[in-house]
This record gives sequence, C-alpha cells and structure tokens, in this order.
Amino acid sequence: MADSVKVAELVKSIRLDVYSGKEFLDQRAITVSDISRPGLELTGYFNFYPHERVQLFGRTEISYAKGSMTSEERQDVYQRMSHDDTPAFVISRGLPIPEELTKAAKAKNIPVLGSALPTSRLLSNMTNFLEGKLAERQSVHGELVDIYGLGVLITGDSGVGKSETALELVKRGHRLIADDRVDVYQQDEQTLVGEAPKILRHLLEIRGVGIIDVMNLFGAGAVRTETDINLIVHLENWDDDKQFDRLGNGQQTRKFFDVEIPRIAIPVRTGRNLAVIIESAAMNFRAKNMGYDATKVFDENLNELIKDNSKKN
Repeated sequence: MADSVKVAELVKSIRLDVYSGKEFLDQRAITVSDISRPGLELTGYFNFYPHERVQLFGRTEISYAKGSMTSEERQDVYQRMSHDDTPAFVISRGLPIPEELTKAAKAKNIPVLGSALPTSRLLSNMTNFLEGKLAERQSVHGELVDIYGLGVLITGDSGVGKSETALELVKRGHRLIADDRVDVYQQDEQTLVGEAPKILRHLLEIRGVGIIDVMNLFGAGAVRTETDINLIVHLENWDDDKQFDRLGNGQQTRKFFDVEIPRIAIPVRTGRNLAVIIESAAMNFRAKNMGYDATKVFDENLNELIKDNSKKN
C-alpha cells in the first residue's frame, strides 16, 4: 500500500491545469483519497476542517465566495484553509481563480490546479485515481491476461507452464497485464483490480529464452497497464487419483480482501492446449454472465432424454 501520492501524479493522470505552484507538485503529498468541498469553511466553520485532503471548489463555492464575501473575508478564510499538509486547491469548470486564494496558496507553497470538467465528474475521477493508488495491495504469483475484455488471473505451481500459456494467449491476440507477480487491490465492494509491478511491466520470462519485452515484440496492442480481475484459472498437474470438475457445476471462489472471484481448476497434461482451453473458459464465463449456461442446457437435455425413455418403457 502506498503511503502517499505526489500531486504531480494527480495532475498527470487527471490532466489538470496548473495555475500556480508548479514547482511544488513533486513536494506536496496526498495521503487520503477523500476529497473535500469546503462549503462550510467559507462560512467560517472550521471545527472539523479536513485540511489534509485535496480541496475542490465548484461553482457553488466560487459563486458564494464572490457574491457573499468581501475581499478581506475571502483572504482570511483562504489563509485558514491553507495548512502545511494541504495537498492542493482544485477549481472545476474552468472557473476564474480568486486572487485571494492564489495569494494564500503561494504563502504555504500549495499548488492551485484547475479543470474544465464539471465538479461531480472531476470529483469522481480524482477519487477513483487516489483510491487506486492508496489502496492496500496484495501480491499474487501468477499471470494476468485480458481475454476478450475479461481479466483472467492464471495461477498454479512454479513450472506448470503459466508464462508459456500467457505467451501463447498474447500470440492469439489477447493482452498481457502482468507476468510472474500480480499486484491486486480492491477498487470497490465488487471490483478487484490487478496490475504489474513497475519493474516487471510489459515483461515476460520464458525458461530457456529469458526475459522478453512483449510490447516491443508484439506491439502496444498486446499489453495493458491494469484490468479488473473477473476469473481465476488455476493450473494443476494431472493426477489420475483426483476428480476434476467435468460438467462445470462445481462453483469455486477465491477471496481477496472483501471480493470473491470465481475460480476454476484445469489439469495440465502433455498435449493439452492450455491457451485454447483458457480462452474457451473465458468465453464460457462470459456466456454464463449473459444468461446462457451450457451445463443447464445439458441437464435439461438429459432430463428430456430420461422422460422420453421412461415413456417408451
């Protein structure tokens, strides 16, 4: 889990304009994902002012300060809002920046940023970005591949063929997110996101070959930075004594943080084309989510056959 995010990262990701304090973007740190809209503070109520948050000014805040406060009152309030740990002031909708706000921010080395986006959308974009960056992370040994828009996490014992399978999937037109180690974090109550550590991004290790750069070999369309994790495929060495699910009705899950992810186990044996099997598993998973379940169709056909045979007898 990252302890903080530099304001410079927020500016780059959300494409914010920098009105003042550009030289402090790499010095100011954001430690919480919550965004503050300082409406009450403009009225002089500072009992619970969250000064460690990014302060977002929308049309309501700017209009109130301009129409209901004198220049001296604005200067006093903005000075009280400017703390040593206040990361930045952000103004939405391309609204004009109050001179008093710029002056107070400069006194505390606080960047003043802006965007043409509506306030609600800007708030959502910044919150999503900060939640992702500041979220608790867990490392998983495996491969993460985007298959037909589904994030498939491939796990299994070392040497079972995960990297080779991921390479074959890339050759078949799918996109690699991470090889060997996947960093996962919970974005919300139902969404788990996976990404590669920065040092391993776009790289794939194949025993006997070494490390290859997937983006350089296969193009930018063969990689992604991150993706939601929708399905886990666990590769296991073939065991004649173990019973594997043959009908697809044995639902398993694996829990990360508070999110349950569907999991299937695939036995690995010489001659099995794992890339095609995993690709088919992803398509079948998508079909189930769209309401078509081949297992149910088989059960219905079997019941019909039993009924027909019963009538004949």
